[in-house]
Amino acid sequence: MMNYKLSRRAFLRESAAALAAGIVMPRTLLAGNSAPRAVAPSDQLGVALIGCRSMGWYDLCDIMHHPAARCVALCDIDSGILASRAAEAEKNWGRRPAVCGDYRRVLERNDVDIVVIGTPDHWHCKLTVDACSAGKDVYVEKPLANSIGECDAMVSAAMRYNRVVQVGQQQRSAQLWHAMKQYIDSGKLGHIGRVNVWANFSYAAILNPAGDSPVPQGIDFDTWLGPAPERSFNNSRFHGSWRMFWDYGGGLLTDWGVHLLDMALWGMNVEGMPLRVAAAGGNYAYPDNFAETFDTLNVNYQFPDFLISWSNVAIESGPYGRNYGLEFKGTNGTLIANREGWEVIPQGDKAEAVSVKPSNNDHLDHTQNFVDCVLRRDLQTACTIQNGSLCAKYAHIGNIAARTHDILTYDDQRRTFHNKAADRFIMPRYRKPWKL
Repeated sequence: MMNYKLSRRAFLRESAAALAAGIVMPRTLLAGNSAPRAVAPSDQLGVALIGCRSMGWYDLCDIMHHPAARCVALCDIDSGILASRAAEAEKNWGRRPAVCGDYRRVLERNDVDIVVIGTPDHWHCKLTVDACSAGKDVYVEKPLANSIGECDAMVSAAMRYNRVVQVGQQQRSAQLWHAMKQYIDSGKLGHIGRVNVWANFSYAAILNPAGDSPVPQGIDFDTWLGPAPERSFNNSRFHGSWRMFWDYGGGLLTDWGVHLLDMALWGMNVEGMPLRVAAAGGNYAYPDNFAETFDTLNVNYQFPDFLISWSNVAIESGPYGRNYGLEFKGTNGTLIANREGWEVIPQGDKAEAVSVKPSNNDHLDHTQNFVDCVLRRDLQTACTIQNGSLCAKYAHIGNIAARTHDILTYDDQRRTFHNKAADRFIMPRYRKPWKL
C-alpha cells in the first residue's frame, strides 16, 4: 500500500498545495508571546546563513530561539569570520555547521530550508532570487536591494516560486509601532499635512580613510565584489563602511531610511509611489568625506494632500533631542516617535498628551514570526517582500533625485522615470560572469 503521509520536508516543497489546504494555526502578532513548544527532529527547519559578520549573525541567533530552527550551514568570503562563527555556533547550539565560501554550495544542500542573507546590499538580489528558485525560504536584511529594478526582480522570484520571505525591517513586529499606527488611525491627531523623518549619524562620514592595499589573507574579495564593478581593495570601503559607496549601498537613506520611511508610509497608509520627489544632497558637513553617498541630504515626497520629508546629516543631534525619528504634524497635535518611544504634544486643548515606551523585543519577535510563517506556509510575514520593495524604492528614488538634480516622478507600472538620467540608475549592470 502506498504511504500518503507526507514528511515535513516534502510538505514544504509542496507550497502551493499547502496554501490551497488553508492550514489552520493561531496567528499572533508577536511570536515571542507564544508558549514554547517541542519540535520533533524530523520536523525541524535547516537554516543557513550567508554573510556571517554582523547583522546576519544577529538574525541567525534570534532565529535559533525558535524550537524548529537548526543551523546547518554558514557561508562567508572571510575565512577568519567563518571559522570563528562556526565555533560559536557549535558552542551555542551543540553542533558544528558546515562551512563554505561559495553560496551556491549552500543552495545545493537538501537539508537547507531557510536562507538568511546578511551580506552587503549589492548581493541581496542575486542571493534571494537564486535561493527562491532553489526552493528555499528567505530572511533578507534591509534594504531589500541596492536598486529599484532588483527590488522588482526579487518580488517576481518570491511570487513565482511561492517562497516565504521576511525583510529585516523589524519595527513591523514591534508593539510600540503598532500602537502608534492605531493612534494615528484613530484620527486624534486631526489632519496630518506633513511627516518629517530624520536620521543623523556620524558614520555617514568616513574621515582619515585608509589607502588602497593588497587584499588581506583569507578574504575572497573578488566574490565580495560579485556583480559590482571591479575595484581595488580599500579597508575604508569594506566591512561596515561599504554602505557609503554607491556600488554597494545608498548611505543613511537606504540604511536607516527604509526603517523610518516604512513607519511614515505605514502611518499615512501609502502603498504606491509619490506624485513627485525633489532632493538635494552632498558631502557638506565634511567636505573631505571619503564616502560617495551624502552626509547631508534633504528629500521631499509629495502626495495629494500631505508631504513626507527626509533629512540626514552626519552630526548626531536632531529635533526634540533625538538624532533619529519621525514627526507626524497633525492639526490637533504632533506625534514624535523613534525606537525609544513615542509621544503626542497637543495643539492647545485639541488632543491629550500621550507617552508610550517600547517592549524592546521587536527583532526577536520578527524572526520568530518568520519561522512560524515558514512552518504554516504563510506568505504574509510581518514585513513582506512587497513592503520591503516599497520602502527600498522610496529610498532609492530619493537618492536618484539628489544625484540627478531633477524633480522626479517614478512610473512603477512602466518601470521608468521618463527621464534618461534617472532611468540609468534603475538597474545596475552586473559584472561578468555574474548574471541575474
